Amino acid sequence: MARRLATPGLIAVSAMRKGKTVTGFSRPLRASAPVTGVVLSLLAIASALMLTGGGVQDDGPKTAGGISRTYTVEQLAATIGCTAEITLKAMDYRKGECTTDGIPYVFLDFQTSTGQREWLDYAEMYGGLYLVGDRWALSAKSKSFMQELSGKVGGKVEEH
Repeated sequence: MARRLATPGLIAVSAMRKGKTVTGFSRPLRASAPVTGVVLSLLAIASALMLTGGGVQDDGPKTAGGISRTYTVEQLAATIGCTAEITLKAMDYRKGECTTDGIPYVFLDFQTSTGQREWLDYAEMYGGLYLVGDRWALSAKSKSFMQELSGKVGGKVEEH
């Protein structure tokens, strides 16, 4: 992984990060006090985790075809045949509402999947039924309708 350059004291370091090679330069470690193998091992592990994103992969829910798709509030509303009125714009999500055939719907789109999960975890204490996709969620009264809709737009039904 590391090789010496012609420039004294510098080492070229290459590592893989999310499928891409990252190259940089570093000076070799020179410990003034004895450094144990355990400390060096921990530093190597921590560096590897930082370069690979900590081993955490968040692809989000998949559609029926296995392809992840992110929808906006407006796109979700169009799939059920209504035009959503945006009722809330927060820093990391938007909420829209509409009613069709006497059924009220609530649509949400999120900036990040982490923000979405936090919102859903918080909403869990109030109960509810959600069709959850890649950075979007839909809430309606009928579980069977949302299961049918999941075949069209993807996502999974979560009931709290």
